[in-house]
Amino acid sequence: MRNLFALLAGALFGAGLFISGMTDTTKVQGWLDVFGAWDPTLAFVMGGAIIPMFFAWRLTERRKPVLGGDFPTPPEPKIGKNLIVGSVMFGIGWGMAGLCPGPSMASLSYGGIGGWVFFAAMVAGMILAVPVKKRVFATA
Repeated sequence: MRNLFALLAGALFGAGLFISGMTDTTKVQGWLDVFGAWDPTLAFVMGGAIIPMFFAWRLTERRKPVLGGDFPTPPEPKIGKNLIVGSVMFGIGWGMAGLCPGPSMASLSYGGIGGWVFFAAMVAGMILAVPVKKRVFATA
């Protein structure tokens, strides 16, 4: 039952990404082009995600999920090396490709070979991140 709800939630998320235009790389790059042909419409998409999530965190306090397990804890508000390096890398990849992890998966069925190359590189980066992080921070 839990996997069914996970599948439904993922499908709803993917549909939302598609409908909002987050899988359109030109729309995303237009959002990032602040000094050129800036497209502010993705601000509404972000607000449409951030605002409900704010209330969702409040509703889950001291509660348990119906299907078992625990709700994830809110992220640590501490700004450190991990957050800064990760944010910079995410931003560079997002700006260059116009995709981030969720939309890249949602666009695999129609993104052509470029979408698959991006997805493969993203997965490789996720796999390599842990050993690279251990090595980099061990020498620091």
